[in-house]
Amino acid sequence: MWPNAVAHALARFECAFKQPGRYLNASEVSSPGIEVEDARDDLEMAMSGLPPRAKRDLGRLITRLDEEFERRTLPEPNYAAWAPDGWWWTRMRER
Repeated sequence: MWPNAVAHALARFECAFKQPGRYLNASEVSSPGIEVEDARDDLEMAMSGLPPRAKRDLGRLITRLDEEFERRTLPEPNYAAWAPDGWWWTRMRER
């Protein structure tokens, strides 16, 4: 991981969650590497290298992000092609 990777990933979620409306808009961000799903991948990677206390603290924050992300997305009917790693790739945004 690079310096400030966690802060950068959290900022991507904050930016996405500022979008108006019930669901996240897919057209707002559609570039590989800057999607919130990519940010969630970065957070998962960071979690794997943290000591237990820091892992719990970040885990609590990630749980809240996951709940909001799940609330603001829809199940992806063709998720198998989009889910190389985490469940967050099995969700889609409104188009």
